[in-house]
Amino acid sequence: MSDPNNPNIQKRTTPQWGLYQRENFWKTNEGKTAPFNTDPKKLEEKAKEVLSLGGWYYASSNAGMSNTHLANRQAFFRHRIIPNQLVDTNLRDTTTEIFGHKVSAPIGFSPIGINKIYHNLAEVPVAKVAGELNLPYCLSTAGSTPIEKVAEANGKGPRFFQLYMPHDDELTLSLLNRAWKSGFDAIILTTDTWQLGWRHDDVANSNYAFYRGIGADLGLSDPVFQKRCREAGIDPEKDKVEASAKWIDSVWHGRAWSWEKIPWLIKEWKRISGGRPFAIKGIQSVADAKKCVELGVDGIVVSNHAGRQVDGAIASLDALENIANAVGDKIYIMFDSGVRGASDAVKALALGAKFVFVGRLWVWGLSIMGEEGVRHVMKSLLADLDILMAVAGFNSVKEFNKDILESYPKGYTLIADKSAI
Repeated sequence: MSDPNNPNIQKRTTPQWGLYQRENFWKTNEGKTAPFNTDPKKLEEKAKEVLSLGGWYYASSNAGMSNTHLANRQAFFRHRIIPNQLVDTNLRDTTTEIFGHKVSAPIGFSPIGINKIYHNLAEVPVAKVAGELNLPYCLSTAGSTPIEKVAEANGKGPRFFQLYMPHDDELTLSLLNRAWKSGFDAIILTTDTWQLGWRHDDVANSNYAFYRGIGADLGLSDPVFQKRCREAGIDPEKDKVEASAKWIDSVWHGRAWSWEKIPWLIKEWKRISGGRPFAIKGIQSVADAKKCVELGVDGIVVSNHAGRQVDGAIASLDALENIANAVGDKIYIMFDSGVRGASDAVKALALGAKFVFVGRLWVWGLSIMGEEGVRHVMKSLLADLDILMAVAGFNSVKEFNKDILESYPKGYTLIADKSAI
């Protein structure tokens, strides 16, 4: 396999991530095996075995009939990578830059809330692994660990704060200030989740950890929110359920914001951070992308929340292609929703994204084996990317553009077997 004595390794500007393949092949000589299978389907099956029913439902549920989730995966299938042969890829470079940070690859950790239901150490091991691998970590406002503790675990890694904006400006500013003081130097406002989408399994099983007093530590540790609890006669120490419910009802509050609020939020974040980037996550239409450009938003994440919010919506990859064609030279475009492997990431980058985030993959790893599970999933993904570039003839992620794809017309007329996707 990959020769660890290959002299080109020492000349590369990035690690030979592909050596992780050899490391796992070699384990049997030491009486070991790989931690678990990272094939997405088998990874999901393993996570289902170890998670509580509530944890499984919350991680796997999608909006409505899961048609958006299905469309996300179908969209990847209509694009095919065209490999190049006899290209000297010995010194290939997987790095890229995002918001001024040079990172190991154009792949980051999507913001996912309430990690406490997946592992008792919650966001801490995830942030730690992200820092180790020099991949951007996004902390959700719905996280189950205080902002400051997550920052400590992440070390010097690049980290961004994903904001669910309360209808309480003082609380919003408190969250922004805490994030900035803890080294989260970009804000990503998520705009498709004023309220959770209708997810049948969660509703049928009353599956909502916050209403059980679980996973609200990010909010309960906020001084402004603590003041709000006192004003409401709630003692967060004694009334954990009431306090947790009040917190999440302040975040996923069911009251929509409009574009009119965005200039204020940008202004306040720029004031607090000294001008650091502000992005919006959840963009799916060209019109909304153009509005972001008009308002001076620094970046957008083309995302449909992995199909968890609006059922029957456009596939996020199709939305990416439309948006990149319209504003790709005017704003920093990121992508998530449906990425299951390195080839998916390459396709999204080729269609106009400058950066890609993954979520469910590392959540399954966290569920199965905590810190080591996250590390195994993400090192495997980096190895997958490194090897793909080596054998398909790519020396840099800058080479991923539409010319490397053969793309077929949209035609999602058949409902595929969801278990196969």
